[in-house]
Amino acid sequence: ATIVSGAVAERAQLIAYLVYTCAITMFVYPVVVHWVWSSGGWLSAFNGAGEDGANVALRGGMIDFAGSGVVHMTGGVAALCGAAIIGPRSGRFVERKPVPMPGHSTVLQVLGTFILWMGWYGFNPGSTLGIAPAGYAMHAARSVVTTTLAAAGGGVTVVALGRVTGGIWDVGLVCNGILGGLVSITAGCSTITCGLSLLTGVLGGGVYFGASKLVVRALIDDPLDAFAVHGACGFWGVVAVGLFASPDYGYNAEGAAGLFYGGPKAGVLLGVQLCGIVVQILWTSVTSSTLFFALKAARLLRIDVATEEDGIDVEKHGGPGY
Repeated sequence: ATIVSGAVAERAQLIAYLVYTCAITMFVYPVVVHWVWSSGGWLSAFNGAGEDGANVALRGGMIDFAGSGVVHMTGGVAALCGAAIIGPRSGRFVERKPVPMPGHSTVLQVLGTFILWMGWYGFNPGSTLGIAPAGYAMHAARSVVTTTLAAAGGGVTVVALGRVTGGIWDVGLVCNGILGGLVSITAGCSTITCGLSLLTGVLGGGVYFGASKLVVRALIDDPLDAFAVHGACGFWGVVAVGLFASPDYGYNAEGAAGLFYGGPKAGVLLGVQLCGIVVQILWTSVTSSTLFFALKAARLLRIDVATEEDGIDVEKHGGPGY
């Protein structure tokens, strides 16, 4: 729900935020969680065997260790639906051309990025859900290293792309590139080797950069690049597992590893990952679009023009934010 808030920032009513937060966390997200992480989920690598002895999950189950798809892509797709339905901020596009609306504080953006990056060391390694059982500390430690490398790779890649295309070293691009790398490795942090985690982050940076440009070209106003960071890089993170998951670390119940490693089951895991992505996107986009269209029809989604110009802080909360 916090991912969505970034995509509708500066023009959503507080009541809309409260309604979609409850709907997403109580209905949309739990279904995806059950599919992928529950011991009874049809996409879950943790699904038990059926009566015939075969695993009842789809071809051994989907690997999404800390939630590139389950958490980030779900939030990112919902964010894109919300941003498209609520419409752009006043003055964001003039004659179908974007008008820059930069953030007001680079210092706060950098601070927020470092807080998020630090938090990811709980998010990814903490997804072992324990430290004492055999092997758990090893997987948690590997997740720390892969998380660091992917984040760094994403940040360096995006700022370099910004320098080549725009001629400046953009601090904001570094920040979003770091986040894109973090999202990209979240699914495979425990199953991808260190070298390939760096590649995952570098490619994730490219995915973020391209997705951000496409969203603007589609005339969708996503102030925090929520879809590009979380939706597009979440998509790539799940695919990356299907390509790069190590046979030594993977936990698909059929023993399928990433396509990069070949073997008799090459492509099986990638197929499962792609199937999981498709159904998650369909579920999230249909439910989220229905929710936001309903809020719009009830006139509960967007603030009026005068409130947007004056600032929601003043109109709705009794005083300026600064």
